[in-house]
Amino acid sequence: MKQQQLSTLIKLVEKGSNVCIDSRSATANDIFFALKGDNTDGNRYAESAIKAGCAYAVIDKPQYDKGSKYILVEDALSSLQMLARSYRRKIDVPFLGITGTNGKTTTKELTQAVLSQSFTSSATQGNLNNHIGVPLTLLSLEKNSELAIIEMGANHIGEIAHLSELARPTHAVITNIGKAHLEGFGSVDNIETAKSELFQFVSGNNGVLFVNHDDERLKKHARTKNAISYGKDAECHCSGRITESFPFVRVSFNVNKNFGKAAAGISGEVHSRLTGSYNFGNIMAAITAGLYFGVPADAIIRAIESYEPKNSRSQIIKKANKTILMDAYNANPTSMAAAIQNFINYPGEEKAVLLGDMLELGQDAIQEHQAIYELVSKNDFALKVFVGEVFSAVCENDQHTKVFKHVNEAAAWLKNHPVQSHHILIKGSRGIQMENLLECL
Repeated sequence: MKQQQLSTLIKLVEKGSNVCIDSRSATANDIFFALKGDNTDGNRYAESAIKAGCAYAVIDKPQYDKGSKYILVEDALSSLQMLARSYRRKIDVPFLGITGTNGKTTTKELTQAVLSQSFTSSATQGNLNNHIGVPLTLLSLEKNSELAIIEMGANHIGEIAHLSELARPTHAVITNIGKAHLEGFGSVDNIETAKSELFQFVSGNNGVLFVNHDDERLKKHARTKNAISYGKDAECHCSGRITESFPFVRVSFNVNKNFGKAAAGISGEVHSRLTGSYNFGNIMAAITAGLYFGVPADAIIRAIESYEPKNSRSQIIKKANKTILMDAYNANPTSMAAAIQNFINYPGEEKAVLLGDMLELGQDAIQEHQAIYELVSKNDFALKVFVGEVFSAVCENDQHTKVFKHVNEAAAWLKNHPVQSHHILIKGSRGIQMENLLECL
């Protein structure tokens, strides 16, 4: 993209023009970027975007160039990222980057709830956390924002480094390091390398790291300059403990030493609406970031206690005489094992687990699904339902175990065999659509 064209688009964004990649959502004065996907080519919809009122359509195929409102570039995606990078450099406020294996979105939403108590803050919408979502998030930031929270996801080494160059975070949180996207990363060591790219960028620019001291792979970063630690250890800047796990997580916290705008001695207890002790780290990250930026403790508590999870993330759903733990937005070996261990400790008898395949594990898929199957088999669940191609390859049907390749097969069986258990865990990767089983319970 030529410098003059870039300057024109930046001025439009500064005046309030939106950036869109779907012509169906285009409105007056928007800027349309013709991105290519697996099954579509945005260039084909550039004319529709202009007819819908877009000020410009950025295209990368000359046959779709139809006049002065079309900006022909070599690559539309690279141009989108260039625009986002240039716009970001004009915004002089703290940027908090968040990545990690599990809990990125929950931590982002909790932190946004906390920081918005004292600041005009903007955050990634939904989970738009990749090479397309991060630029779109940057270009959607309100001009009056005092803080920005950017979620970053990846499945290959180098992607977080690239997103960091776009977003240029001044502060960073890595929620944890675990097994996910092994098909792309290859190993947990590579996952650590990739996620740590965020810390490397921020510390390399004299920024602040919020370090999860409970994660063995992350705690070494607590020795980094400008690092703020949180966790269960009383040596952390902000320490906490779980005071109650069921049905919702309660966390008490204490500031052990001054950091940011937080003074030693600040303490409190949060009665969250999140289920699962694995949410402790997410809650502590939000508390620590809030205290650092000067949000009062009572406002932090109020914000977290008001937050209710959605979209099948750590939700408790009451249905007739049943309590359903719905955590089916995503799954990997680390989060699946944590959810099962948490459910094992859940009070009450007559428990059922409905588990779907964990995707993107590559050559480790069979081994990791076998480990989950063995973990479940060691416990006395009244009913065990496994769904997916991989679970079907490692699990065996018996009196209390039912195995299905597809979720619609499981749904049909459940409709004819109503679950009698009072407590039910539903967990699986988003692509398996385990949430569809809810209507059968």
